[in-house]
Amino acid sequence: CKTVDQILPACKIEVPERLTVSHTALQEEGLAERCVSVPIRQATDAEILLAHSEEYLEAVKKTPHMSLDELRTFTQQYGDVYFHPNIYHCAKLAIGATLQLVDSVMTGKVRNGMALVRPPGHHSQRSAANGFCVFNNVAIAAHYAKKQVLIVDWDVHHGQGVQFAFEDDPSVLYFSWHRYEHQGFWPNLRESDYDSVGKEKGAGFNINVPWNKVGMENSDYLSVFFHVLLPIAYEFSPDLVFVCAGFDSAIGDPEGHMCATPDIFAHLTHLLKSLAGGKLCAVLEGGYNLTSLAQSVCQTVQTLLGDPAPQTSELNGPCESALESIQCVRSAHKPYWACLKHTVAPPVSEPSTKRCKLAEKEEGVQAEGGQKGEGDGQKAEEEEVVWMKPPSRLAPPVHTEVALPADLEVPDRCDRVRSSLAPTLEILQRLSVLLQSVCVCVCVPPQGCSDVAGLMQAVLCLLLPLAYEYDPGLVLLVRGPGSGVGKAAWAQITSLLQGLAQGHTLALLQEEAVGTTAASLLGDPAPSLGPLGAPLPEDMEAMERLRQRLQTHWGLLQNAGEQMITASKETYSVTQMDNNILENQNS
Repeated sequence: CKTVDQILPACKIEVPERLTVSHTALQEEGLAERCVSVPIRQATDAEILLAHSEEYLEAVKKTPHMSLDELRTFTQQYGDVYFHPNIYHCAKLAIGATLQLVDSVMTGKVRNGMALVRPPGHHSQRSAANGFCVFNNVAIAAHYAKKQVLIVDWDVHHGQGVQFAFEDDPSVLYFSWHRYEHQGFWPNLRESDYDSVGKEKGAGFNINVPWNKVGMENSDYLSVFFHVLLPIAYEFSPDLVFVCAGFDSAIGDPEGHMCATPDIFAHLTHLLKSLAGGKLCAVLEGGYNLTSLAQSVCQTVQTLLGDPAPQTSELNGPCESALESIQCVRSAHKPYWACLKHTVAPPVSEPSTKRCKLAEKEEGVQAEGGQKGEGDGQKAEEEEVVWMKPPSRLAPPVHTEVALPADLEVPDRCDRVRSSLAPTLEILQRLSVLLQSVCVCVCVPPQGCSDVAGLMQAVLCLLLPLAYEYDPGLVLLVRGPGSGVGKAAWAQITSLLQGLAQGHTLALLQEEAVGTTAASLLGDPAPSLGPLGAPLPEDMEAMERLRQRLQTHWGLLQNAGEQMITASKETYSVTQMDNNILENQNS
């Protein structure tokens, strides 16, 4: 008697072991016991209908009762999906688990969390299963939350189901990077290119970053965050952040063929935690190398728990192909976001697909990326990729120490330094064994950042790229009197910079910001800054001049390819000349 798996089409990579190895790794690392286990439930019909048609739901409902021949026929009408008699039940549990996490985060029961679920969801569309996905877990959850939502999709495949669900909705900002190769990789959609920015009221709220080559590294991923996602996300100011956490974008994956190591997901998660008051829900999508999947899940969860991010190393700058994609996205979204209004590089006039002669590559497309989970994965089986296991991360018993006059109040979770030494020297002495180099951040009267929007642009697009590439052993924060930096903005800066130097941070400041700083150092979520307006033109021009001077020495400051950089300098020089002429005429 043949089994169901022998008769029906079977997927070789989207397997149950994806969950078991991830959960086992969390247990072995001692992370599972530190998490709050949220009870799960099945999704209701009404919840599924938030993102799917009634006709499609009713069709899927019948699958547990189908004969094997009927189930095979039903499966064949959709693309790259594998229906099983139990999949409807599992898919309802995946949605229910995701919604339970949303409820727990939004009610304050937990600060953040991750839902380890399968089947995944981000390819599923309103009336169609697709790409291993039956129901769209995150799209349903975003509708369910009824909030201003940011969805960050770092899966290596484009989550077209999420894009289509919200492309005309300005309350949902969807960001996806994905292997694209000029439309040569699955799902081979024209709508996955950088110039698909949304429709009608949702124009500008759909951000696609196409990877047009494989082998992207940590520097490429961070550069997209610094120069595309974070500036726009801070301007958008979400109430809740979802991560479509697909780890097929990690090294060793047979689908992605990327070279980003698992520890980079610790940093990506840390950077997102500063948004939405720390309300973040990560939901598992892809990830088919069981080793890198388990490591990446652990790195993500450990950051959600508040442990210091691991030390970064060997960050230099994005590759030329990544730079081209970054500049294309920035140009496409320039009309919609104030943070990009003063982008001086020339716009891109054509989609990246026009440079790919698809007619000549049809056979290659079908073999390389024509089906999810087929062809490309078989090619990868011939290659063995080796990488170092991420080192153990610090989880210090004392997270934050303060050296203050006795009458100043700080959170009870802080440990006061009491000794005969000068307080600052005492803390430095305790940190000295950890120091390799020092990154100094000095906040002074903001002559080049006259408002919060300008300040945050300088932090996201200048300070963070410089600091990450420098790779310090200590972050020194200095806040002098009359700095002009409000408490909320200071908390944001403090929070963002703790991703560096394994969290080793020393703050020297006046009494007015002690409580805010101590809370940030303890890992409390930074308060939202609200939607940021347009930075002042003079601030952006000053920042652009500085960035252009420094980018030849610091690769992470680059946001355009070589040809675009040359054209950008020429454009900027002409603009400056025109401004000087105008100023002379006015004077």
